[in-house]
Amino acid sequence: MNKMITLLLMAVALTFSSTLSAQEKSYTTGSVWQVGFIKVSANMNVDYLNNLKGNWKAIHDEAVSQGLIVSYKILSGSAANPEDWDIMLMTEYKSLAAMEGADEKFAAISKKIVGDEAASKKLNESRVSMRTIYGGKLLKEIVYK
Repeated sequence: MNKMITLLLMAVALTFSSTLSAQEKSYTTGSVWQVGFIKVSANMNVDYLNNLKGNWKAIHDEAVSQGLIVSYKILSGSAANPEDWDIMLMTEYKSLAAMEGADEKFAAISKKIVGDEAASKKLNESRVSMRTIYGGKLLKEIVYK
């Protein structure tokens, strides 16, 4: 009976200690990623990527040089099913706080690279036939201690 009570107490102690250690974070949050998911229309992949190079990349290069963002990436892959995205657009910010006021700064960069509102509208209209936007996410990078 004493052995049974001792084993039960040890099990409770182990459970309690593992619960405590599970509550301690072994990580911090790093940079913040704004991610967009795009489905490119059939046979439009090259056209869409070339279109991104002419403006999206140029805007992001300028944003990096101004210190507005840390980096950016474009990832391309096969869709897992017909309803899946195949291009991921990623923009890395230093933190959530670094995103404050970014819209206005990006608008100024876009105006410098793309042109006025009419030019921006024309660019967006040209992309409509090339792609469908599936949505986006805001993600925090996990950095283990």
